[in-house]
Amino acid sequence: MKNKEFLDFIDNTPNAYICVKNLKEKLLKLGFNKLSEYEKWENLSAEGKYFVTRNDSSLIAFTMTDCYENVGFNIVATHSDSPSFSIKTNPDTFENGYLKLNVDEYGGIIYYSWLDRPLSIAGRVMTQKDGIYQSQTINIDEDLLVIPSQAIHQNREVNKENKLNPQVDMLPFMSSSNDDSFIKVIDNYLKKHGEPFDKICDYDLYLYNRDKAKLFGINKEFILAPRLDDLGCVYPAFDSFKNSAINNNHNFNVCCVFNNEEIGSLTQQGADSEFLMDTLKRIAEVTGIDLLTALRNSMVISADNGHVIHPNAPSKNDPTNKVYLNQGIVIKNNPHYTTDAFTSSLFKGICDNANVKYQMFACRNDLRCGATLGGLSQRHVSIDSIDIGLPQLAMHSANETMGSKDIQYLYDALFEFYSSYFVRKDNKVYIKK
Repeated sequence: MKNKEFLDFIDNTPNAYICVKNLKEKLLKLGFNKLSEYEKWENLSAEGKYFVTRNDSSLIAFTMTDCYENVGFNIVATHSDSPSFSIKTNPDTFENGYLKLNVDEYGGIIYYSWLDRPLSIAGRVMTQKDGIYQSQTINIDEDLLVIPSQAIHQNREVNKENKLNPQVDMLPFMSSSNDDSFIKVIDNYLKKHGEPFDKICDYDLYLYNRDKAKLFGINKEFILAPRLDDLGCVYPAFDSFKNSAINNNHNFNVCCVFNNEEIGSLTQQGADSEFLMDTLKRIAEVTGIDLLTALRNSMVISADNGHVIHPNAPSKNDPTNKVYLNQGIVIKNNPHYTTDAFTSSLFKGICDNANVKYQMFACRNDLRCGATLGGLSQRHVSIDSIDIGLPQLAMHSANETMGSKDIQYLYDALFEFYSSYFVRKDNKVYIKK
């Protein structure tokens, strides 16, 4: 897996809706068959490759097997969304010679990191034509807006105290003409790039940072890019899944990309929904396998990034579990994570088999850990699970940093996972290929 391809993926994936659109296109080119939740699934081929989407922003892809004895599911879960700003209804406000947009924060944003950056708009628009409603994804590929900071001459305390009010200080502007409007921009884009429509009904649109992903450092050993949380895990998870599609003849391989992790996953397409369980139930119904037994022979790897030791704030890390860039995959340990000694041991075995480095992460006792996809999924699908991720700096900033070697480590480990299965007998487990 090449870093250039990963950087291109980041640049071309501004948010969850475009992420799922891009992954769908890749799967179709690879011969995967699109399934619909609005129809009954029948005749899934033993050698088949399939995917299903929910609400345009989450995707689950899977490969079949004809070996049903002690069969299970090898599942990797990631998320397609990142902290950003959603665009409110009736967003236009013209004040002091500027056309500004009224926006709302999405996820835990580091406000100041979004100032003075080239921004644009992407997401989903619902249109109607002749009584038919249609979802259309859009990505306005141009520098369209900016959220300006205040000059130090006007805010002398900016380097001492930088309190930003999201309703006052974080509104972007896009024009100096009162004749322009947000809806005109969307209307013009759809007329040039979308399907025919009579009217725009509503939208799920978000700002995104247009800074390009890039390598940096003396040896180009670091990556600076927007949306590394969690596209840094989405790309190697998806790539390892598609490349190992014919390697595992024993288990069902499953790749999940959920939306809305950054706001708690409490949506029909989030990890804290029935999307995964609904999909597994449908597979079991078509194949005739016993789902409860298959779940006990399964494992979920929840892949979401973790914190490395900060060059200027090392005291924020746990004193005995320090994580470093380019030193391998992070295995997360905390009572709030799904990792336990059993799943940690198995994953370490997978990494050892793939010759992949790994390191252990734990939070300081006085700092709270974030929620994970694994824990949320466990409310609905009871499976052995582990929380892992890529080490990174500046999580939830408009630009984040990770190690260029760690992307390959995660790819290699997940490829090994997708190419393996576990044989459980009494209190013993064997990793087999």
